[in-house]
Amino acid sequence: MPASTRHHKALAVFVHCLGLLAAVPALPAVAPDPAAARPRPAAVAQPTPSDPASDRPSMPSAPPAVPTPTRAMPPPPRPPVTVAVAPAPTPAPAYRIHVRNTGNTAVDTTVRQELPPGAAPSLVTAGGRTSRIAGHDASEVTWRLKLPARSVTTLNTSLAAAPTGQAVTAPACAFTSDGNRPYDCATATWNAAAPAAKPAATPPWRRTPVLIGVAAAVVVLAAVTAWLLWRRRRRPVAAALADRGRPVVDPRQGRGTVYPRPAAPRSAARRRTPPVWLLVSGAAAVVVGVVGVAGWTATRQVTSVDTDSRPTSGAWHGTSASGVVGVPLRESAFEFTVYRMACSPAGAASRRQCQATVGVRNLTAEHQAWHGELQRAYLPGGRWVTTDVPATRMANLGRDVFAQPLAAGSRTVLPLVFTVDGREPPEQLELRSGVFSAGVRVDVP
Repeated sequence: MPASTRHHKALAVFVHCLGLLAAVPALPAVAPDPAAARPRPAAVAQPTPSDPASDRPSMPSAPPAVPTPTRAMPPPPRPPVTVAVAPAPTPAPAYRIHVRNTGNTAVDTTVRQELPPGAAPSLVTAGGRTSRIAGHDASEVTWRLKLPARSVTTLNTSLAAAPTGQAVTAPACAFTSDGNRPYDCATATWNAAAPAAKPAATPPWRRTPVLIGVAAAVVVLAAVTAWLLWRRRRRPVAAALADRGRPVVDPRQGRGTVYPRPAAPRSAARRRTPPVWLLVSGAAAVVVGVVGVAGWTATRQVTSVDTDSRPTSGAWHGTSASGVVGVPLRESAFEFTVYRMACSPAGAASRRQCQATVGVRNLTAEHQAWHGELQRAYLPGGRWVTTDVPATRMANLGRDVFAQPLAAGSRTVLPLVFTVDGREPPEQLELRSGVFSAGVRVDVP
């Protein structure tokens, strides 16, 4: 289980403090005189016997207070062989591999294309051979080519039909003639053609008969409402007119006298309030709507939480990503692509080497350093090993790829070597740019 955010923050503060202490240079008590560091003439350098200070040894000059800035690792020279892979527009997974020789001389190269787990080639360009990858269950197609100067060679592969809607990724790399050091790598993902979508049915509220019916209902409802309001307003007026024309009898006289009734003052009109049932139903509708929106929002937020991902807040930078061989994965600073993983045959020795061909791209505008101790290969059972730095340096022809940071925006393809114990190959690679980077995880077949 990963540590909590509090522990990550405490660890980050501790590491930063150590970095500040290590960066403070040892300053002398008194600044040296610049003139003292200059070589003095021979005539002046010889002391006189009467000078008592001539017996004291001269003090060495202090080291510079500002350290030499770290320079980024120069990008590797452009390889003479480049690779480009593109999916073919066919019903079954198919790829076109373009191998280009940019040099002025012919080059012997070995091209390997790794196939997805369980995939079998149905058609391969003449000269390609299908075999198992050493130490793994995955298979690959291998070509041994002699590329003429300034030429482009196209290789084609087709695989058996894939399940509908499933994407198939198959990376390809061009190696030196011995097949150990990569020139260049590329990857492509074939996607099945989506079936012709049926025309979407017109929603009910956009159909003409429904719209006409709704409009008629609205007109009828408006007419009925207007008639009811007119009837309600007409009743008090009719009652008042009927009372005003009725004769009034004077009780003090024996006979009746017809005279008009004096007009009584009208009471002020009272403001009509909506009925109670309307208020109650409206309030209930508002409460139900608020509760429904809150529940829907909470459900969406809970379902979006990935319980299997590594922590991406607190001391971790960026978001962790997982994928398979041939798929570019991004983290905080780098984009990693694992093109191939091969292990030496398991023999009598208990230790063997597994070499991963990895592409690294610096996505930032600054130089970024990375370390071999942060790159891990996970074995069955949860055990892991870090990069074998001496073996990796040997695989890169004596070039230490971790000695200097990667230049901004640069890309390189290089082999990483892991020394593992036992007969089981690694199941997963974990690659990261920094200590607190979330990193990426690649499943190795």
